[in-house]
Amino acid sequence: MLRQLVIRDVVLIDRLTLDFGDGLGVLTGETGAGKSILLDSLGLALGMRADSGLVRSGQDAASVTAEFDLPAGHPALALLDEAGLEQEAGEPLIFRRTLKADGGSRAFLGGGPVPAATLREAGSSLVEIHGQHDDRGLLNPKGHRALLDSFGRVDAAPVARAWRRLSDLRAELEQLRSKAADADRDREFLDHSIAELEKLEPEEGEEQALADKRAAMKQFARVQDDLDGLAGLFTGSDGGLSQLRQAARRLERIADTHPLLTEALTALDRALIEGGEAEEKVMAAQRDLAFSPEELDEAETRLFELRGLARKHRVEPDQLAELLDRMREQRQAIDAGESRIGELERSLAVAESDYAAAATALSEARRAAAERLDRAVAGELAPLKLEAARFRTVVAPGEPGPTGTDRVEFEISTNPGAPFGALTKIASGGELSRFILALKVALAEEGGASTMIFDEIDRGVGGAVASAIGERLARLATKSQLLVVTHSPQVAARASRHYRIEKSHGDEGTRTTVRLLDADERREEIARMLSGAAVTEEARAQAARLLETA
Repeated sequence: MLRQLVIRDVVLIDRLTLDFGDGLGVLTGETGAGKSILLDSLGLALGMRADSGLVRSGQDAASVTAEFDLPAGHPALALLDEAGLEQEAGEPLIFRRTLKADGGSRAFLGGGPVPAATLREAGSSLVEIHGQHDDRGLLNPKGHRALLDSFGRVDAAPVARAWRRLSDLRAELEQLRSKAADADRDREFLDHSIAELEKLEPEEGEEQALADKRAAMKQFARVQDDLDGLAGLFTGSDGGLSQLRQAARRLERIADTHPLLTEALTALDRALIEGGEAEEKVMAAQRDLAFSPEELDEAETRLFELRGLARKHRVEPDQLAELLDRMREQRQAIDAGESRIGELERSLAVAESDYAAAATALSEARRAAAERLDRAVAGELAPLKLEAARFRTVVAPGEPGPTGTDRVEFEISTNPGAPFGALTKIASGGELSRFILALKVALAEEGGASTMIFDEIDRGVGGAVASAIGERLARLATKSQLLVVTHSPQVAARASRHYRIEKSHGDEGTRTTVRLLDADERREEIARMLSGAAVTEEARAQAARLLETA
């Protein structure tokens, strides 16, 4: 609800502070007194287009501040959170806009700077301004579907859930199909690489073992002749050990003839023992180092294959076994992805069917609600002197989405036989305002913005029609705050707060002021509206009767 409006240096207003209350507030005054300035000022504070022509002549800048009371959970508070601004619970929400004479402007919400678009979005959730040139609220077809759903208490939640499920499945399926397309390009490479690696069967540490074996075989090749020669010296008939044994046998026959010969035999026995051990070690080394040329070729071939495959895949030879495991996993993932795609396609078909069923049920509920709304609006048209007009709610196929598959738009026909069309294209200024009022009355139980402003809704009508307008405005004002710019005494008499807009001329130029009228001033103002410039006693009496019966 709008609590206060503070205007500084806007056109003919230098300093103005207006306090507002619940119910129906009316603004009256002579033609040209400046009622449009108030609406332009409020629009500026709510983020509308900043026109430097609004800055009062001779001033550098203008500013407008609007203060609102908000209930907990209001959508405007979510915008504050998104903007990173804090709002104390129970504190009024402040909209502020400054405008420089050179055209620059700044916007503030809740005390912090925000883009004008944020100010405008928050403002549209709080205030509806209905007039001939307004393109928001009921005149914007984008909001008609939500209004119809609210009126008919239509539950769109099942469709929203079905759409989320459908969207999630579509996104996952699209992602998997994209991966599958990439996998198709990788499949042939993986199959070839896996077959190549499986044929080789690499093992961790194998490359080092082969390299060591190859080095050992090459080393043996270099010492093989020496080992063969040594073996001959040990084992041949003319070898050293054979001659030592012959010498030992001869010495054994004569060793007891002299002590030195006994010692010589003992030393010879030790030599034979050491020589035998040396012979065994040489023979063992010869056996260990023995290899065939084919074995060397096989080791070298496998070593070169390991190293070549490692270079091909840009890994170390010891990483080939791990690479093979990864490639197998990737290949399995491709197969699993294809299986998952099949599962998703089946789930998607079910989700599409579920969404279609929920959307169809929602469309039927909307068409039923549209019929009820059409009847409710039709009942309001005749008292507003629109008895020849017709109203209809069009529920037509639209783009599928979280709110269903319907496009909803309010249309009117103002004369018998005339085609239906959009509100803004068919109705004149006065008719449009009354159509909006009829709609608002029909939709009143479902609420809307907490503050509604009607700009000259009674234009071109009087008498019983003006009384009907006033009665319906007063009815609306029991559920929302209403501010009405009016020239109708019947409407003004229904107000709970009455403001008079006045223009004065003095040494400092022309100024526009606004005053909240007391009971006597209010009766005098309604009398002026009834009689014109010269207020008569008869007009005062009639004004009193209007106030008594309102």
